[in-house]
Amino acid sequence: MAKEKISKTNAMRILDSAGLDYEMASYAYDESDLSGVHAASELGVPPETVFKTLVTRGDGNAFFVFVIPVAESLDLKKAARVSGNKRIEMIHVKEILDITGYIRGGCSPIGMKKEFPTYIDETALLNDKIYFSAGKRGVQIILDPEKLAEITGAEFADITEV
Repeated sequence: MAKEKISKTNAMRILDSAGLDYEMASYAYDESDLSGVHAASELGVPPETVFKTLVTRGDGNAFFVFVIPVAESLDLKKAARVSGNKRIEMIHVKEILDITGYIRGGCSPIGMKKEFPTYIDETALLNDKIYFSAGKRGVQIILDPEKLAEITGAEFADITEV
């Protein structure tokens, strides 16, 4: 991974102010392929170490954040169960910026406009460090998953499809 100057994102500033050590990695993102699997390939790391941030709507129009491996799919029934909802649905792509302050392909679980209940797939704990969006397309934060849970107030849960 080439060392290049990366301007700090809001997520990085939050980690800095919390005194948490993290690493950064950047890659050439492709507008036609915003999948995290592309990011993992570009970074040269296994896809099970790269996580994507999904924002959902639950009962009463409440929002919930789920952080899962890029090659996996969110199990909406499991997500509803762990979040205490009868039903969970993905928000529409057009809503991402207004709700989170981030754009599609650059949504970080850290530093959204508001704090939402957050759940990280339990497989994250199998890794010493995981990659997730720094809040800008093409930039990833590398952090201990327990530290991510600490800074976001997240819980670990089984939330992906089998």
